[in-house]
Amino acid sequence: QVQLVESGGGSVQSGGSLRLSCEASGFDHSRGSMAWFRQGPGTKREGIAAIDSFGTTTYADSVKGRFTISQDNAKSTLYLQMNSLSPDDTAMYYCAADRRITRITKFTLAAEFMHRGQGTQVTVSS
Repeated sequence: QVQLVESGGGSVQSGGSLRLSCEASGFDHSRGSMAWFRQGPGTKREGIAAIDSFGTTTYADSVKGRFTISQDNAKSTLYLQMNSLSPDDTAMYYCAADRRITRITKFTLAAEFMHRGQGTQVTVSS
């Protein structure tokens, strides 16, 4: 059974940084892809970053150049380094995993990932 547990969220001022972590158990990092999604108040869920087992990454335009996704397979942990945060980044951030998504494509961030964590809240104040 796949379990994803996010951590690292919190409150930060505009321009600040946070690093989110997602501990994954029961998921084989050598197969499939992992991703970060977010959903702010009154907004629809947005896929913001994804990485496959080959290390290929993709980012939403809204975070490109500011956020970096990475994974430590030895620790079964996914990370999201977030820099230059703005109030628009305020949202619940979710980690997701899916062994069926074997390679990153332009459609990956719109995909419905099989497994998702409970989320961690990020609040950015101006």
